[in-house]
Amino acid sequence: MRMDEIHIESERLSIRPFSADDADVTFRCITPSLTRFMSWNPPASREDFDRIWQGWLLTISDGTDFVFAIRQREDGSFLGLVGLHRVRSTTPELGIWIRDDFHEQGLGREAVRLVARWASLVLGVARFTYPVAEENYPSRRIAESLGGVIVERRETPKYMSVIYHIPNQSTLGEARQI
Repeated sequence: MRMDEIHIESERLSIRPFSADDADVTFRCITPSLTRFMSWNPPASREDFDRIWQGWLLTISDGTDFVFAIRQREDGSFLGLVGLHRVRSTTPELGIWIRDDFHEQGLGREAVRLVARWASLVLGVARFTYPVAEENYPSRRIAESLGGVIVERRETPKYMSVIYHIPNQSTLGEARQI
């Protein structure tokens, strides 16, 4: 599978593997409020972020980790990132962030659903993990909307987290790969 051929769409969203063209807008959208419930903090500098996203390109090209840029299908506006990590494990991990000014529109749920469906159908993923801060109720609702159940609790340096298992999504919803 060629990375430049991956394109997952819905009526509202266009999702493609992260590329160097996404770096500027992504960096501008990473704020302390956005990362409050993330396991990581905003990069200290643009140079730090450049090292991070250049690493993403390597893992995307070797198919071990995917970071996808989420854009509005209609006008191409950048909305956030959705990740599918540890792809070769028995339970790849899903992750999401939507830029602050686009919260509460169901975009995160839609993006995670689309990527989970794509991974279920194209990669044959049977089950996903979805770690989330215990107090991040909007993100928890994403997991629960996909049939996720809590299987573990963990303490992280920033917060208590819950780990969901989300089942294969091959029979749920619409997703198109172009």
